[in-house]
Amino acid sequence: MLMFDLHCHSLFSDGELLPSELVRRLEVMGYEAVCITDHADESNIEFVLTEMKKVIGPINASSKTKLLLGIELTHVHPARIARLTAMARDLGTEIVVCHGETIVEPVIPGTNRAAIEAEVDILAHPGLISQEEACLACQKGVRLELSGRRGHSLTNGHVLKTALSVGASLVINSDGHAPGDFMTPEHARAVGMGAGLSLEQVEQVYRDNLSWLKTKSREL
Repeated sequence: MLMFDLHCHSLFSDGELLPSELVRRLEVMGYEAVCITDHADESNIEFVLTEMKKVIGPINASSKTKLLLGIELTHVHPARIARLTAMARDLGTEIVVCHGETIVEPVIPGTNRAAIEAEVDILAHPGLISQEEACLACQKGVRLELSGRRGHSLTNGHVLKTALSVGASLVINSDGHAPGDFMTPEHARAVGMGAGLSLEQVEQVYRDNLSWLKTKSREL
C-alpha cells in the first residue's frame, strides 16, 4: 500500500520536528508523499507558508518522499474561514485543511459547514458531523478525515458511517506531531478497519487519494 500523510505538524506550529527531519523519517518508512499542515490563522499564515516554501525545493530534490505545501486553519471563527482559505490558495497552498469540530476541543459550532462551503481540501477530525454537512462535502469534493490521533479518533466510526451514507470521500491521516505519531501501513489499516472499513476499502481509500493528489501537485 502506497503511503502518504496529508495532515501533520512541524516546528512551525506545535510539532516536534523540522520539516527536513519529518520528511526523512517518513522516507525511511516508505511514504510516497507528506503534506505538512501547520496550524494557522491570520497571525502566522503568511510566515508559515513563506518559510515552508524555502525547504520544499531542496527537500524534494533529494528525497523519495515528496513534500507538499499545506496549512491547517485552526480554531478560526467560521466567518473567517472562506477568506483564509482564499488567502492560502493565493499563497500557493496545495492542500488546505480545516480543523473540524472534534469532540475533544472547544471548536466553534458551524466550523464544519463553513469549511465545507469554503471548499477546503480536507475537513480534519469532523467529530459528530451531520449527514447534511457530509452530503455538502460530497458535493464540494471535500474529504472527511479518519484520524489516527488519540481523542480525535473517538468519532471515526460516526464519520465513516455518515460519509458512506452520502458517498463523501475519505482520507486517513495521522495528525502527527512527534516521531511516534506517524503510521506504518499496518497501523493505517488498523485505523481504517477500526472505524468500520474492510481491508480492501482501506486500500481503496489510499488508491483514490493518490490519484487525487496527482491532480493537486506537480511533485507526484
